[in-house]
Amino acid sequence: MDPIRNPYAPGAGQRPPELAGRDEQVGAFDVVLERVAKGRPERSLVLTGLRGVGKTVLLNALRSQAVRKGWGTGKLEARPDQRLRRPLSSALHQAVRELAHPEQEQADHVLGVLRAFAQREAGPTAKLREQWSPGIDVPAARGRADSGDIEIDLVELLTDVGGLAADVGKGVAVFIDEMQDLGPDDVSALCAACHEISQSGLPVIVVGAGLPHLPAVLSASKSYSERLFSYQRIDRLSRAEADRALTAPADDEDAAFAETALTAMYAATGGYPYFIQAYGKAVWDLAPRSPITAEDVAVAAPEAERELAVGFFGSRYERATPGERDYLRAMADAAVAVAEADPAGEGVDVVGSVATSDVAAQLGKKPQSLSPARDSLLKKGLIYSGERGRIAFTVPHFGRYLRENA
Repeated sequence: MDPIRNPYAPGAGQRPPELAGRDEQVGAFDVVLERVAKGRPERSLVLTGLRGVGKTVLLNALRSQAVRKGWGTGKLEARPDQRLRRPLSSALHQAVRELAHPEQEQADHVLGVLRAFAQREAGPTAKLREQWSPGIDVPAARGRADSGDIEIDLVELLTDVGGLAADVGKGVAVFIDEMQDLGPDDVSALCAACHEISQSGLPVIVVGAGLPHLPAVLSASKSYSERLFSYQRIDRLSRAEADRALTAPADDEDAAFAETALTAMYAATGGYPYFIQAYGKAVWDLAPRSPITAEDVAVAAPEAERELAVGFFGSRYERATPGERDYLRAMADAAVAVAEADPAGEGVDVVGSVATSDVAAQLGKKPQSLSPARDSLLKKGLIYSGERGRIAFTVPHFGRYLRENA
């Protein structure tokens, strides 16, 4: 079939042609936007899930909703090696610009506060050339959001930004991807600021996305975070949703899938959105004609798997040291051993967690001796710990990849 007309789009954060299975989240966010803009109480939102389930895509879709409502929006991606001030300052600068407040003097005051907040990154005694601001021309407003205590400063900054938004009857939404990578002090400050803003009734919300253990990260910082955010688990698609993700784009190109092909595609992808796009692209390119058949899926599957092995799985595996790779393979083997001992369990898909003691047993070592490798893999985002003594892959089907390729 014509590769130029191929509608499928496997890419990091790239929106698929059909955003299937997320209607509930999109509809609920519309309600949040309307309620917050009217001064009604509403919680900030946290999306959690494995890699490849479409968290970033959904985060971008929610941001587009806010933009259509006339909100000021900004987005940042948290990184383990970066503090919150700089990326948040840039995100809020964009949000304030989008608000287009009619009173320039008031808007300039908030931008001055934002600049003062940003410049504390370098410290109060930093030389002028070391100071940084997110392209703001107005002078820094001293004595506001510049104490150096990130929790105090963030509360003051969001209070001023929220007041500016309230003046024009709109809101401000900050979107944070990879939220689990924020440092402990920054997580604590963000929770405190969201708490204060919620109590004040100001139209500011935070929408975060991260790995499944993100709720535990937030809870460890502030006990009230369990009530502060609305948590939504983003998971793989159901069979009907996965079929729609494939058939709707194909219909737009006057093509179709046979029912047996859809069954084969779901078996191959497990309903994970990224895999659906990867297999969809490969099958479309290699299928000779429409309708696409189960035989076409079988022919294209090796090509899709090669693409995933290099770009999705392999790139992550290459980040691990030899010792860490041994740990990853032992995790995959431990999951198989548990599944074989419990045929009624999850099977060998290695989506669920395994006990660290089982991993150690696979390697014939004591669990304590493997702590450095485990901690390093946690920091690299290759595994996560949802509960004490248990770990899991952050990437679906990673265990299968390790068993077949590594």
